[in-house]
Amino acid sequence: MIRKMVFGLAAMALTVTGQGLALAQDASAKDIVTTAVQAGSFKTLATALKAAGLVETLQGKGPFTVFAPSDDAFAKLPAGTVETLLKPENKSRLIAVLTYHVVPGKVLASDVVKLKAAATVNGQRVDVKIDGDKVRIDQAQVVTTDIACSNGVIHVIDQVLLPSALNIPETAAQAGTFKTLLAAAKAAGLVDVLSGGTPLTVFAPTDEAFAKLPAGTVENLLKPENKEKLAAILKFHVVAGRVFANDVLSKKELTTVQGGVLTANLNNGVATINGSRIVATDIDAANGVIHVIDSVMLPPSAPVKGAHVAPVAAPHVVYACPQTNHVTTRWMPARHRR
Repeated sequence: MIRKMVFGLAAMALTVTGQGLALAQDASAKDIVTTAVQAGSFKTLATALKAAGLVETLQGKGPFTVFAPSDDAFAKLPAGTVETLLKPENKSRLIAVLTYHVVPGKVLASDVVKLKAAATVNGQRVDVKIDGDKVRIDQAQVVTTDIACSNGVIHVIDQVLLPSALNIPETAAQAGTFKTLLAAAKAAGLVDVLSGGTPLTVFAPTDEAFAKLPAGTVENLLKPENKEKLAAILKFHVVAGRVFANDVLSKKELTTVQGGVLTANLNNGVATINGSRIVATDIDAANGVIHVIDSVMLPPSAPVKGAHVAPVAAPHVVYACPQTNHVTTRWMPARHRR
C-alpha cells in the first residue's frame, strides 16, 4: 500500500502497487480528514485536529496539501508532548503546529520535488530537500505520496514538523548577534510591536553592522530625546507581512512601516537591499521572518554621514540565481538549522 518516491537523474517515478492504487482511487472521493481517519494510522493526528478545531476546515473545499505525520511519527516526540499540546490552554500552539503541516493548493509529489521551500497555512515555510532517493520536509522524510482526496492530497511523513515558537525579538536574542538592534528596539519602544501577532519582515543589521556607523552615533540615538528618530530608523528596516527572499528580489521595491521604500537589487549573484548586503535570509519566527544585513539602512529624513561604509568580508554571503532569484546560501540560528 505504500508508494515510495524513487528519483532518477532527470525524473521521478512513483511505484504503486495495485492495492495502493485502489486505496488512492477510493480516497479521492473522500475529504482529507475522512481519508486520514479511515486509514487507521493517523489516530493521533485526527485527535489533534479535533482538539484544535480544524476538522471542518480540512473538510472544506480547499484544496489543501497535508504532510501527515503517522501515529508512529507522533510517538517519536518527547514523552508528554502530545498530551501537553492537547490541553485546552495550549490550543493556539497546537493550531500553529498543525497548520505548519498544511500547504494551500494541491501539490503533488512531482511538484514537491521542484521546490526548495513551501509556505504553509501557518505562515512559516517548510524546507524541501532531495537527499539521494529521499525527500525531506524540514527533517521529516516523506514515506508515502499522492494520496488523492476530494479536497486535496496527503503525503505521509515520518516525523512531526515543529514551527518556530519564538517571536522576532526572541529569535534575534537567541542568535546572539543582534544585541545592539535589540537594545535599540527597547529604547524606541518597539519590542511589543515586534513581538505581536501581526506578521512582519525585518531586515536586521548585526552588531557588526551597527559598529560601522560613525563613532558615537548609536549612543546618541539611544538617548531618550532621540527616541522618535531612532524609532523611524528601526521602522525603516521593517515591512508588513512575511516577505521571503525570493519575493524580496521579485518585488524589487518594498514599502516599510516607516513609510519609506526599500529597493532590492541583484548584482553578479549578490543580493542587496538599499545598498546593504543581505547576508542571511528566511529565518523563520512565529510572527514573521528575518533577513540579516551587513549595514544599517537610514531613511532619507534621518541621514548619518558614513552610514554605508565599505562592507567587511562577511562569513556568509547570500548568492541568488539570476534566473530564478533563489537564494542559495542560508544562515540561521542553531535551533533552526536543518
